[in-house]
Amino acid sequence: MGTTDHPTPSLFARSSWPEFQRIGEILRAETVGGVLLVVAAAVGLLWANSPWGDAYQALSDLRIGPAALHLDLTLHQWAADGLLAIFFFVAGLELKREFVAGDLRDPRRAALPVAAAVGGMAVPALIYISVNLAAGSDALVGWAIPTATDIAFALAVLAVISTHLPSALRTFLLTLAVVDDLLAIVVIAIFYTSSLAWGPLALALVPLALFTVLVQRRVRSWWLLLPLAVATWVLVHSSGVHATVAGVLLGFAVPVVRRSPGPGPGLAEHFEHRFRPLSAGVAVPIFAFFAAGVAIGGLEEFGTSLTDPVTVGILVGLLVGKPVGVMGSTWFVQRFTHARLADELGWADVFGLALLAGIGFTVSLLIGELAFGAGSERDEHVKIGVLLGSLLSALLATVVLRLRNRRYRRICEEEERDSDADGIPDVYESDRPEGGGRAARGG
Repeated sequence: MGTTDHPTPSLFARSSWPEFQRIGEILRAETVGGVLLVVAAAVGLLWANSPWGDAYQALSDLRIGPAALHLDLTLHQWAADGLLAIFFFVAGLELKREFVAGDLRDPRRAALPVAAAVGGMAVPALIYISVNLAAGSDALVGWAIPTATDIAFALAVLAVISTHLPSALRTFLLTLAVVDDLLAIVVIAIFYTSSLAWGPLALALVPLALFTVLVQRRVRSWWLLLPLAVATWVLVHSSGVHATVAGVLLGFAVPVVRRSPGPGPGLAEHFEHRFRPLSAGVAVPIFAFFAAGVAIGGLEEFGTSLTDPVTVGILVGLLVGKPVGVMGSTWFVQRFTHARLADELGWADVFGLALLAGIGFTVSLLIGELAFGAGSERDEHVKIGVLLGSLLSALLATVVLRLRNRRYRRICEEEERDSDADGIPDVYESDRPEGGGRAARGG
């Protein structure tokens, strides 16, 4: 401990009680969505490799939508361009909330997850490039595939292995994934826009501006907001920029307040409450169903895919690059800020989280499709690399975190102990607002 005037900064410090409650609600929703994601991906993979694989492919390639608006898309494309826009809308809401009212508003608390996210993207990308350097530019275009972290999949793993991860580690994992999503959408917008039509992109600013004005005035009427959101999505899609960017921009437009004025939640909380179940429970699982359906074939074909530098780069990037990037960045933050790990945690815990960060399912598959084209041979190899890398990362994380679970259980029991039964655990008593526990619960 430092002096009162200059306390020693602590990595993975426990968050405040309101933040603990908010993070808990988000993680519960994402955990359920993660289980659905894993189930949907498994169904898609099994169906694609069953005797009825042709039916799966026919369903994936089924085209619907108005051709006049260039929206006669396959069901697979609707899942990637349309449904994932909902996912990125929620990501935009969450990211803005983190910067305005969450941990990212404090530069000292933001330094660790931001550095970990940047390191966790840079190292896998460098590993992929080094593996594919001799393969030429056709392979190098996939450099961003192993850079993403799938928070829903990671939380599904935590749910399956039933580990009692402390709140500070859960908060770090969620915040890292939020920053990771922002960096991923920047990468998609800049590096995976093959052709740009400035007219539709400029026109997209009109419904986006109207949407922004209405939400800033706290308008919640869906019949006003939804047509503007759809118009923004259609125009961004027509411009050549990936349509999921529209989701993030719409999410950023929604105002966030630290404390909701008056009764009820603020607008960002309202939208997040409405759309997170749709994102986690419908949009992402349907995308996973279509994206994970790779026909592996026989052992010879599978072995051939494993010799492709693209597959190897993705596999090593997720399995090795992610943990090295997250661990290395965390160590640098600790080294140069003279911070220390929270008393009850050690570097083995950081390593377990870093392995979880190697689960890069949803956004990795999306970037693979953008890089190589959905359904191409290279895209099939991308799916194998992502699936194997994510699965092996999940298995290794399971081993490490289960070994630490006894310690985690003790920490969680301390965090949940409420001796005076006022609804606020004892460790968060300092966060009690004037008026006691009932005020804190809004009762």
